Amino acid sequence: MPIVDVILEVLHALGDIAPRPFETKYAWNRRLRNIDKPQFERGVRQLIDTGMLEATQKNNQKFLQLTKTGQLEVLLIKARKISVQKWDGRWRLIMFDIPEAHKNKRQLFRSLLKENGFYKLQASVYISPFALNSSAVSYLTETGLIQFIRILRVDKMDNDKNLKKYFKLSD
Repeated sequence: MPIVDVILEVLHALGDIAPRPFETKYAWNRRLRNIDKPQFERGVRQLIDTGMLEATQKNNQKFLQLTKTGQLEVLLIKARKISVQKWDGRWRLIMFDIPEAHKNKRQLFRSLLKENGFYKLQASVYISPFALNSSAVSYLTETGLIQFIRILRVDKMDNDKNLKKYFKLSD
């Protein structure tokens, strides 16, 4: 996992469990003992330059905080993680019609579906025996893409033998 992804996830986790919204980068460095300091510093600089982190000063100490962009990136990182699930006999069908104005987000969504094991059934229709993870749904909600997407749970489908074979499912 790239260092910037590790830093983002750690920052996000600290924000969720730490009572204070700020923590020094040196404290994070102690938490990431297996990452060398120059690599950590470059990663933090890169995140600040791309607008995912914000450096602030409080009581003559420097602190780092995730920006809205950084929080969305954390959701996207988590959305790409596949969780192992047992098939419940239902198909998950995702249909979307994302406008041309959001072409980059549409491409990102397609790759997210593929990374989560969805199979392209038609042009903007993907299917999987497993649900899209909750972080992916949160990402779609936060970015506003959810308004262009329909997620269906299908109990029965005709002629799904090829799909069962593709996903290596038994009857």
